[in-house]
Amino acid sequence: MRTLLLLTSGLLLASGAAHAVDEAAAIELAKNNGCLSCHSAKEKIVGPAYSTVADKYRDDKDAVANLVQSIQYGSKGKWGRIPMPPHPGMNAADIKTLAQWVMTAKH
Repeated sequence: MRTLLLLTSGLLLASGAAHAVDEAAAIELAKNNGCLSCHSAKEKIVGPAYSTVADKYRDDKDAVANLVQSIQYGSKGKWGRIPMPPHPGMNAADIKTLAQWVMTAKH
């Protein structure tokens, strides 16, 4: 069983604004959309660990927007040869919640 850290609301995200991230809702979204098949909080599976993604983009003011694009449309070459598939069926609010949650991950 994966141990998940509980985060407090109101964390300062890389977007530069304070946002409350509902971690339980984000975890359910990740489970229901297959994210946890390829990613975990702290270890690389197929794709990078969420903490690695957060570290890479921590100082990028557009990190959340860029992650939203990667989640919705997929990506190639950012983390190696295996592409991330798109998730066109997810709604914009859910994608943004996931992106904000990923940016709260810590090692």
